[in-house]
Amino acid sequence: MLVYLNWGSEAVNILSQIVHGRIVNYRTGPKAQYSRQCLIELETIDSASSAGKLVGQKVTWKSGNNKFVGKIMSTHGRNGMVIVRFTHGVPGQAIGTRVELAS
Repeated sequence: MLVYLNWGSEAVNILSQIVHGRIVNYRTGPKAQYSRQCLIELETIDSASSAGKLVGQKVTWKSGNNKFVGKIMSTHGRNGMVIVRFTHGVPGQAIGTRVELAS
């Protein structure tokens, strides 16, 4: 699946380059915190419409020999943040670290 962003007069394929993001926080509710679901801010995405094109893509977080794989489920807000559901809950040390969008 190719995803293009229109910057100025040229369309850029964002999946042709490695896209990095940062885990901002877990998704939280009024009385619970979901460690399997994280809010992620991607570096090259700055709008909800651009983030919506990435729904379904895979995201990986690496820590030493451990690798956590997740899937972008939906957008969060209007500034391009996304909600990612990982296969297993990520540890608290993951908050603030980098993730990679798998192409």
